[in-house]
Amino acid sequence: MITYESVKEAADAVLDRVGERPEVALVLGSGMGGVADVVEGARVVPYAEILGFAEATVAGHAGRLVAGRLCGKRVVVLQGRLHLYEGYSAARAAFPVRVVGMMGARRLVLTNAAGGICPDYRPGDLVRIVDHINLSGENPLSGPNDERLGPRFPDMSAAYDPELGALFDQVAAEAGERVLHGVYAFLRGPSYETPAEIRMLRALGADLVGMSTVPETIVAVHMGLSVLGVSLVANLAAGLSAHRLSHDEVERTAHASGERLARLLRSFIERL
Repeated sequence: MITYESVKEAADAVLDRVGERPEVALVLGSGMGGVADVVEGARVVPYAEILGFAEATVAGHAGRLVAGRLCGKRVVVLQGRLHLYEGYSAARAAFPVRVVGMMGARRLVLTNAAGGICPDYRPGDLVRIVDHINLSGENPLSGPNDERLGPRFPDMSAAYDPELGALFDQVAAEAGERVLHGVYAFLRGPSYETPAEIRMLRALGADLVGMSTVPETIVAVHMGLSVLGVSLVANLAAGLSAHRLSHDEVERTAHASGERLARLLRSFIERL
């Protein structure tokens, strides 16, 4: 069970090792771990050495916390994440975000590799998440609520902070990068969606589909953090292209386009 005490104990232990409180936290999705490589004065803590964390088991997720400076800001980078399909509850999957929030981060950047549903999307496109649809059947806030972590009924009407989103759009425009906007549908996985499920998601108003990010967003909003979410379209969703879906394809696209996103994130953080 996730408690205030367990979150604080983990946060205090990490702070003892990294030495300073972060201003900004980043969670890096499949194949996007390269952002952590440019953190200055990096102090690295493997997830396996943090109480309450678990080792990431998915290819493309290193499972490390990296703290240091990025563009002059104090940052903590979660290099890899946990997923419900690995057997974790939504609360456990989002526990690392609880910890970085307790460490002091007030802004959270979430990235992921997602399937594109919107017919305008192509692999390699960057899409800023403006809202989400939680179809996982789980909520990380289920169970007893501790008001020290956040309110019983947090408002999710602006879960993805409009001001952070506008700044990211501005940074992208100045860099000549096209950033689209979309609604992210969250499913448990690990099987990819069927063509019929994709048709359903499109009818519901989803533009993207993936297996992460939403538990972290809910927990961040619960704790009062401002959230920016960005998806890299790794592939077209089932039924929208002729070839079969695979995680290898997701990783290849993320690696090929990840540096573009990394450059934008560095410029974005510099402007905060």
